[in-house]
Amino acid sequence: MQRGSDRMSVYRDEERKHELQGLLRSGHPTRLEEWQDPEPAAEDDPQVWGGSVAPGGGAASLETVRLELARILGRGAFPADAAQLAGVLHRRNAPDALVDALRTLPRRERYGNVQELAEAVTGTARHGGR
Repeated sequence: MQRGSDRMSVYRDEERKHELQGLLRSGHPTRLEEWQDPEPAAEDDPQVWGGSVAPGGGAASLETVRLELARILGRGAFPADAAQLAGVLHRRNAPDALVDALRTLPRRERYGNVQELAEAVTGTARHGGR
């Protein structure tokens, strides 16, 4: 039964399946022109391509946790305490590991920006700061 809401015609859908067949079978791009292949990840790219960034994980450095928190929270959420920020993360569908990490922080502590929050979550502090 056709509902009329398809984004592509049946012909275009079959054409796309044929284009992807080589990629799915070989596990790598099969195009002749190199410029059409997706660009590989660079060394300084955030680790989000490997899954969600979670504090306490092997690759969860201060910078990656700060980037993920800033991406989800933005500036408008601060200043706030950990419970309020955990609520914001939960409403914005953040990874559960990140929300749970905020829920383990002290309830009375208030955070003025993403840097302070990321330092508390990862357990690191800047030398010569505050």
